[in-house]
Amino acid sequence: MNLTITGHHIDVTPAIREYVTDKLSKITRHFDQVIDINVTLAVEKLVQKVEVNVHVSGKDIFAESDNADMYAAIDTLIDKLDRQVLKHKEKNGERRNNLKHQSA
Repeated sequence: MNLTITGHHIDVTPAIREYVTDKLSKITRHFDQVIDINVTLAVEKLVQKVEVNVHVSGKDIFAESDNADMYAAIDTLIDKLDRQVLKHKEKNGERRNNLKHQSA
């Protein structure tokens, strides 16, 4: 899995990098077929904005969040992303089960 963290108008400190990496490990625990993850941290006036694009086999999952606090924005983003990954995993599992039942 490739992880890319970039910052627009913000320096990505080791503390923020470690926090994002730690939170993203939750996503990879649920779904191990992650190819790469691109995280963009941005500051626009007084709003801290976080975007993530997760490339999994067959689909790209995108989520974004903004808040006055960067860490709160990251937490909200991880919650959104977790729901999307679980939904994708369930859909993918249903499709796989349907194919097994049709061929039998």
